[in-house]
Parts: sequence; C-alpha cells; structure tokens
Amino acid sequence: MISLHGSHSLSKDMDGDNQTITTEFLLLGLSEESDQEEVVFGLFLGMYMVTISGNLLIILAISCDPHLHTPMYFFLANLSTVDICFSSVSVPKALVNHMVGSKSISYTECMVQMYFMFIFGNMDSFLLSVMAYDRYVAICHPLHYTMMMRPRLCVLLVAISWVITNLNAPLHILLMVQLTFCSHNAVHHFFCDPYLVLKLSCSDTFINDVTAFTEGAVIFITPFVCIVVSYAYIYSKVLKMPSAHGKRKALSTCGSHLTVVCLFYGTILGVYMHPISSYSLQDAVASVLFTVVTPMANPFIYSLRNRDIKGALRKIILRS
Repeated sequence: MISLHGSHSLSKDMDGDNQTITTEFLLLGLSEESDQEEVVFGLFLGMYMVTISGNLLIILAISCDPHLHTPMYFFLANLSTVDICFSSVSVPKALVNHMVGSKSISYTECMVQMYFMFIFGNMDSFLLSVMAYDRYVAICHPLHYTMMMRPRLCVLLVAISWVITNLNAPLHILLMVQLTFCSHNAVHHFFCDPYLVLKLSCSDTFINDVTAFTEGAVIFITPFVCIVVSYAYIYSKVLKMPSAHGKRKALSTCGSHLTVVCLFYGTILGVYMHPISSYSLQDAVASVLFTVVTPMANPFIYSLRNRDIKGALRKIILRS
C-alpha cells in the first residue's frame, strides 16, 4: 500500500515548531483505475518505442545520405535528437514506476526532470522557429538561399538555441529549490510538471509565478512570434506567384513543418497559458500531446510527405 504522503524529514521553522519537509513526490499518473493504468502503460510503451526508432531512423537517413546534408535536414536531425531526449526525460520513469508498482520520485529526481523538461521543451520551440526561418529564406529568397543559409550560420543558430535554453532552465530550478514542500506531495501527472509542483508548495510562490509568466513566456513565445512572422512573409510571397503549380510546390515544403508547429504549440498554449490555480486533470491529459505524441508523430509527418527522406530510408533498408 503506497502512502499518499510519501517520505518526509522533520525540521523546525522560525518559531521553533516542527514541520515536515518533502523528500519525494508521488506521480499519480493520468488515472487511478488499475485497468486504465494498464492501458496507459501499454500506450506509453508503444509510443515511446516508436518515438525512439522513428527519430533514430530520421537521424540515420540524414547522416548517411549526402543529398540530405542541407540546412533543412540539418535542423530536422537536431529536432529528432531533441525529441528523443524530450520523451526520455519523462516516459521511462513512468514506465519503470508502473512495472515496479511504485509512484514515487525523489525530490532530486523531480528537480532534474523539470530541468531537462525546460531545456528540451524550449529547444523544440527554438528549432521549429529556426526551421520556419529556413523555409522563409528558401521561398522568399531562393536565389540567395545558399549564401544566406551557410553551414556556419546553421550551426550558430542551433548553438545559440542551446545556450539560451541552458541559461533559462537553471533560473526556474533555482527558484523552485528555494521553496518548501510540506505535507502534500501527490502530483496528478506522470512527470513532475512545474505547474503542479508549484501548487504543492507551502511557501510563497509569487516570484516563481511572475518569472513563469514573464521571462518564461518571453523565452517560449518569442520563437512562436518568429514562426508567425516567417509564415506571414511566405504566405505573402506565395500569393504573388503566377502559377498554381508554383504555389503548391512552395506550400508543400511547409506543410509538414506547419503540422508539427500546430500540434506542439497548440497543446502547450492551451495547457499553460492560464493561471496555475485553474490547472486541471484535463490539462495533464492534454500535455501528453506535446510530451509524448508530438515527438512520436514528427518522424511520420516529415517522412511520409518527403520523397527525399523516404528515398534515403529505402536505400538504408536495401543495403541492410
């Protein structure tokens, strides 16, 4: 029988009274029904295996085919790498806990999990923004594409994205570890969602809330604005094209990227762009879309509509 309070340590507050300090959290998952938990476990295991294998195939195809050594596929390979990492931060822990019959995650593990969720989640948004800029240059400035999207610039864009995300994540975690967590430690999710963990604190979370809605929002919304602006220019350019074939060809190169952007940003904005106090179980279920479904769907979205990727995968299969 698992205690809903987990383990705590005893400390004294400023007045000398004893209070309990949380040393672990309980991840209650998305359902408390045993039958439903089995179904969720099967779905998560299947989706995680597809995520790893699908994204690895994308990376392998791009690495092995010289024709795919272009900026667009360089960014796609990075996106696949980040998607593997993003899923691996949360899903394996949920699967292991289910298999061993436990719901616990230590305080340290929870903070580390949140740290990497911030990094890889933000990296996803930055890479989608960089890919939108790449499509903007390809469609609006095709004659200058090779000059504008030089290999050095592509590497620099990805490197800057990593630097920004690695500077942003520690800020949120440093503020989080200043908080005190007392008697309640049950997180109604399959990973340590920062919103839900904040709700458990018995400290004043005003600074955390302000930081999340200012600095955190800026870091996340800025790439989204860049994507919107890039596609505004693309749409304007496409409308001016004289032939219907040219319009279809231009839009076809953006279709896969737009699908991923809508799936990723649509769910995140719906889940997190409202006060912490109104966060519900429905939001937790919806967050599965960007933490598990989107990383799994990306390889299919980009490969099924891309003849170059399918051709590279076909060559790998024939060689093996």
